[in-house]
Amino acid sequence: MPSDRALQVLRRVALRAWLPVLVVAVWWVATWDSDSLYFPSLQHIVEVFARDWLGARIGSDLLPSLGKLLTGFALSAVLGVGLGLLLGMAPMARAAVGPIVLFLRSVPGPVLVPFGILVIGIGPSMNVFIIVMGAVWPTLLNTIDGVRSLDEQLRDMARSYRLTRAQRIRSVILPSAGPQIFAGLRVSLQLSIILVVVSEMVASTNGIGYYVLLSQQTFQVPETWAGTLLLGALGYLASLAFVQVERRVLAWQIGMHATTGKELNG
Repeated sequence: MPSDRALQVLRRVALRAWLPVLVVAVWWVATWDSDSLYFPSLQHIVEVFARDWLGARIGSDLLPSLGKLLTGFALSAVLGVGLGLLLGMAPMARAAVGPIVLFLRSVPGPVLVPFGILVIGIGPSMNVFIIVMGAVWPTLLNTIDGVRSLDEQLRDMARSYRLTRAQRIRSVILPSAGPQIFAGLRVSLQLSIILVVVSEMVASTNGIGYYVLLSQQTFQVPETWAGTLLLGALGYLASLAFVQVERRVLAWQIGMHATTGKELNG
């Protein structure tokens, strides 16, 4: 017989999967014999998806988009966390740079596409530039807030032990600000997915965004649906992967909350 742990896993999977499975089943049945231009049958969409995204389009469009996405998100994360630590630890620098940061974060990333084309030109570098300029702000601002909200007792402890700046960052600041930093990174990841698609629609000759736009312009509706489903799947898988990384990095905090909850309930 299955163990209690296996049953719990099966229950969680069933709880999360029943609604998506129901939606797909209803969609499949409702469009089985559809001859609508804008709402083709799900069976036809799946066939197009398998033909394009399990075939030649992997190398020509999927992998380039993933490369731009990962590069842009990685640069956003490094810049956001690095500058956030610097500004969070330096009140004078934060006061001086604060208005500029607030101004730049108010500019939507897609608005910078014409500027990026003018300065950088059409290509992967411009796509990465748009991702970084639009996705860096949640990580940057959350890191600043995480550093600023550091408990005074921890600050006093770091001073009493005469820790160097590098030691304070590694042993005190990052563990304390970790949850807020990861909350910002999660939003930055979502923005990166959106921005890579938008930038490819406007200024690229390949990629998922280019594929979706070209399909829409040439009235290839099943291809448009297939590209849209791929984007949804990528967003979902990226979120799952991010949650696993977050749980591993912040395992100490999850364990602490679990222990505290047991103490309060016991």
